Amino acid sequence: MVFSSNLAQRYEIFAWFKYYSDLCCNQTGVNILSEFGLFMYNTKEIAVLFDFDGVIMDTETQYSIFWHQVGVDYLSMPDLETRVKGQTLNYIYNTFFAEMVEKQKEITEALNHFEQEMSYDYVPGAEEFVADLRRSGVKMAVVTSSNEVKMAAVYRRHPEVKNMFDHILTADMFAHSKPDPDCFLLGMKVFGTTPQTTYVFEDSFNGLKAGMASGATVIGLTTTNSREDISGLAHYVLDDFTGMTCEKLLKNYTFVPRT
Repeated sequence: MVFSSNLAQRYEIFAWFKYYSDLCCNQTGVNILSEFGLFMYNTKEIAVLFDFDGVIMDTETQYSIFWHQVGVDYLSMPDLETRVKGQTLNYIYNTFFAEMVEKQKEITEALNHFEQEMSYDYVPGAEEFVADLRRSGVKMAVVTSSNEVKMAAVYRRHPEVKNMFDHILTADMFAHSKPDPDCFLLGMKVFGTTPQTTYVFEDSFNGLKAGMASGATVIGLTTTNSREDISGLAHYVLDDFTGMTCEKLLKNYTFVPRT
């Protein structure tokens, strides 16, 4: 199809595609309009769900050190840290420390102390990207395997985090741990969105698998694992959020139809 350069005709075409997109929610309309620098989605109908550690805050390396030491000290296991990324504390205890009540208490106490002393630095570009999504009216939630005790430590360092997102969903709020998609499905339920209009940002293998299982469009970050390692577990891959905006998200990382 050849489009006229006449401005009036361009906007007549725009109006037609807007009607079509509103009626059918067809991705083709968005792609064609993007050629004109125009975007069809009502941003208020879009949800973006962020994991926290390794996506909003650059903390995964610190957790790897902690869980590596726990694995060596308690289980003589040198790779526990790779097995627990993206998992809730309940899952870790039930899977690796079942019926070890005293050891669970010791680890919990050590973890609580560790999290109070951790550094919480934003992943590059995260603050700016979230702020731009907010200005664009996009619904946003943190969906994390962390519990409320850990998040309280985050709020003490960064009180602004509470107001950056519409919701912060923690491990206490969903029944199953990643890679089960329960947490992301809860995020969609809270916002009343569908997988077809939801983005998931994740970094861990289990988190990426959960995002894909939810049916959302998944964008993996290389903050924890290499691009090569996660490329098959996400629709798109980013190093971090540097330079990312709502406009770039919708233009360059279009929703992937659910099959």
